[in-house]
Amino acid sequence: MSLKHAKDQPQGFVNYIRSVAIVGITNIDQASGQLGQHLVEHLLKGGKHSLTALTRKDSGATFPAGVNVAKVDYNDEASLVSTLEGHDSLVITLAFTPDMGEIHSKIVRAAVKAGVLYLIPNAFTTDVVLDNQSVGDEIGVGTFIRKLLKDIDSIGSISWTLLVTGLWYEFSVASPSDWLGFDLKGRKVQMFDDGRRQINMSTWPQLGRAVAAFLSMKKMPDDDKDFSTTLEVFHKKPLYVSSFLINQREILDSIERVTHTTDLDWDITYESTYERVATGRDQFSKGNHRGMAKAYYARLHYPGREAIYEHKLHNDVLGVPKENVDDATMAALDMSQRGWSPDGQ
Repeated sequence: MSLKHAKDQPQGFVNYIRSVAIVGITNIDQASGQLGQHLVEHLLKGGKHSLTALTRKDSGATFPAGVNVAKVDYNDEASLVSTLEGHDSLVITLAFTPDMGEIHSKIVRAAVKAGVLYLIPNAFTTDVVLDNQSVGDEIGVGTFIRKLLKDIDSIGSISWTLLVTGLWYEFSVASPSDWLGFDLKGRKVQMFDDGRRQINMSTWPQLGRAVAAFLSMKKMPDDDKDFSTTLEVFHKKPLYVSSFLINQREILDSIERVTHTTDLDWDITYESTYERVATGRDQFSKGNHRGMAKAYYARLHYPGREAIYEHKLHNDVLGVPKENVDDATMAALDMSQRGWSPDGQ
């Protein structure tokens, strides 16, 4: 998409996004531990967009005032098109189920027919899709998401932006040890190698703020003297967001601070990342889906810097704040205590 100027657009052109549709949100009146609820919260808080939540017809989800709710059938294209008409942007946050790719394609096809111009696809990911492709291909994530993006391009003209988030902090820490190695209830942690290899991670609130800020950018510069960052800059490109550059040891330090414990209270073991990846792949090949999580998380902790994108961050452009890791850790602990499970996502 070549850069244009708002001053040259037809009369009636509005140089910002007014209406946003979000697909895949569960009940945000409950602290259910979902990305979608944080996107809604911060888009509402910004007060710059009208917001529509698309949910399945059989969904019992409820939403706060200010959210228009549309119950849809993903197999009814005409209904989807009618619902999406008049929206400038679409954000997709579907659970990763076997039919997610097919549903995603149906939604995007309807969005293109409805005239939606901007898309944040269901691909909140680490930096292994457009860059570090060999890493992403090893663990399957990169291949899958690039196929998703290629599918979007084949459907029609819509500007997508890939949100690179790193691993989700609360999700990762609260998940069973197959993910980031932590068992909060059992007070156990499996360190990958020495546990001191840093990676980028993001909290859900930070992602909510980032999406709200991104969708509040101008579509294009007003004129040739306007050097502000606009949506066109991110046309078919990644947007890099992060909360922390952090390692397992630092996460355990945070957990110990907020729980008033020490290493003596924890069962700390160490495992080779290479062995963990091999174990995870073997488990996944035998039908254990947690094996994929084990291999994915461990692979990102291999020696090297593939999972670090600190030098690429757009945090300052978006104006998102620096965060307190202990606050994020407390949120993860709360999720664990409530019995939250990634299998319920």
